[in-house]
Order: sequence, then structure tokens, then C-alpha cells
Amino acid sequence: MSKILVVDDEPAIVELAQLYLHKDGYDTVTAADGIEALVQVKQARPDLVILDLMLPGLDGWEVCRRLRAETSIPIIMLTARSEDVDKIVGLELGADDYITKPFNPRELVARVKAILRRAQGASAASMNGQHLRLGDVVIDVPRRAVLVKDESVVLRAKEFDLLLTLARHPDIVLSREQLLDQVWGYDYVGGTRTVDVHVAGLRQKLRGCRAIIETVWGIGYKMVVEDDD
Repeated sequence: MSKILVVDDEPAIVELAQLYLHKDGYDTVTAADGIEALVQVKQARPDLVILDLMLPGLDGWEVCRRLRAETSIPIIMLTARSEDVDKIVGLELGADDYITKPFNPRELVARVKAILRRAQGASAASMNGQHLRLGDVVIDVPRRAVLVKDESVVLRAKEFDLLLTLARHPDIVLSREQLLDQVWGYDYVGGTRTVDVHVAGLRQKLRGCRAIIETVWGIGYKMVVEDDD
């Protein structure tokens, strides 16, 4: 049974979320502020966090930032703030999804299911830490080699690092800035156009396979695997 941490200072919101999550068989723990949320993550070890942004004391932005520095636990941001800039910032901080209040509790449960399914798939794909498979693409991490449909594909060093970064976060949107930091490093002086150029090169080399690098306009990129017909 998956355990969900619901973080919100509005008791009615917490009760509503718990009601529908329990109906679908999820266990829940709760927190009413940011500090309590961080404590619950360490003590209860939830499988996913539903996180309000406007919390007393430590706000949701900072909670998300701290969680991402220490763990890859999936996070759904739940907030009354609906501006696009808030959504983009939340995703750039590492949130996996974003739902605005008032919300449909059935939609919330559906989002929880989808994210947990992706997280479990990513975990299974990287169990041995040596090889990562997404559809018909296999990444041999120690050898820095890539097979596409059992055929070796030659990648430049940064192309390999970029592919590996995207593949380790399937179905999760990574901003250009995040990719620039993770692949090229914080001290890189080039612009985000570098990411676009390398993505274009990767797409050419992955053409025809089921692992696709999708553009999320205004944000960045994500790796998805098409169904095998």
C-alpha cells in the first residue's frame, strides 16, 4: 500500500484529500506546516507528497527545494496560486505536478496514481544501477554506451550525459536551466540554447525508436516511451 503525505494548513482540504485517497486504498499521513512536513518525510517515509505552497513558517517552495536536495520523492504542488509563473517555478524546483484550488478530488487521485506508476517504472528500470532501459533504448552506464534497437549508437560526451539525465527522470519535465546545471555544471557560461542544440542531435540519433524527447513549450523537455503497438 502506497503512503501519501498531505501537507496543508486547511483541515477541510486535508480531510477531503484523505477521504478520496483512502477510498482508493492509499494510506495517508498529514502535516500542517513546512517543518512538520520535513519531519514526516523522514519519519513516515511516504511514497508521494501532496504539498500546499502557502504554509505557515516554512513555505511550500522551500519545502520542495529541501526535499529535492535530499530525495527524489514525487511531489504534487497543491495551491490557490494559478499563475503560469508559479507553475513553472514549481516545476523548476522539482515538483512533478501542479494542481490549483479548488480542485476535483478525483483528479487529484488520478494524478497521484499516474505519478506513482511513473515513479515505480523508473525505479524498476534502474534497479541494478548499471543499465537503464526505456523502450528499445538501453543505456550502459559504466561503459557510457547506448544501444538503440540492439544497435550501437555513438554519442558525444554531453549527448550521453543529457540522455542519461532525461532517462533517469522518465515523464518528468526538466527545464533547460535544470539540464544546463546537471549536464554542463553551474559554472557553465553558455546559454540554454546549448541544451536545444544537443537535444536536436539526440533526436536525430534516436529517430525511429520508442523513447522520445518531448518539448514542453515554455519549460523544457521530458523523456517518454511510446506504447509498443
